[in-house]
Amino acid sequence: MAREALALSGVNAFYGDSHVLHDVSFTLHEGSLLALLGRNGAGKTTCIHCISGLIARRNGSVALFGQPIAELPPEAIARRGIGLVPQGRRVFPSLTVRENLTVAARGRGQWDLPAVYDAFPRLREREGQAAWSLSGGEQQMLAIGRALMINPRVLLLDEPSEGLAPQIVAEVARVLGRLRASGLSIVLVEQNTKLALGLADVVVTLNSGRVAYEGAAEAVRGDASFLAQHLGVY
Repeated sequence: MAREALALSGVNAFYGDSHVLHDVSFTLHEGSLLALLGRNGAGKTTCIHCISGLIARRNGSVALFGQPIAELPPEAIARRGIGLVPQGRRVFPSLTVRENLTVAARGRGQWDLPAVYDAFPRLREREGQAAWSLSGGEQQMLAIGRALMINPRVLLLDEPSEGLAPQIVAEVARVLGRLRASGLSIVLVEQNTKLALGLADVVVTLNSGRVAYEGAAEAVRGDASFLAQHLGVY
């Protein structure tokens, strides 16, 4: 059986006095893609931020390949191998495509500048352009490429298809499928349930900050009653 790449156990997190995550526990196995789903406000982004260290959990544990990381600052968590593609892309607007990528380069592995350009040929074409001048889809490609440049052991993606045209969503899906096939361990937060369930090995749903379901994606793919109950999709 594949080893645990990422494990959350009893994680609680707050925004001020507001209790957002309630004893959240789930496991991502090495080489798997876990879709973290739920309605708006369910706590998905908060969960991603807890893993990456952007929000401190009140209690509970987060482990990366068996090593605790919850006490570490975000930059140390990134060095341990957590790559984050944040919601809203957040590329460096005044830097060129090439500069956005090279500033993130860390460690040795399969992901370097040529590899990212092979995955996203459009970025090669625009490597000298400032990031602010790119389309939304190109900025999303850049955000994913930048996360890959750290050669992550686990990749976290927060709403990568948000606001993108269908043809660009299809291109993002192709790249995510390639990453999954390469053996990269991935947590995908996504409102596009068709995209997420089409790629996922495992599904975890959150409801009001609590885990409502954890199981094989194959068991719920195409299950209209599950989608209606957990995601409000009909």
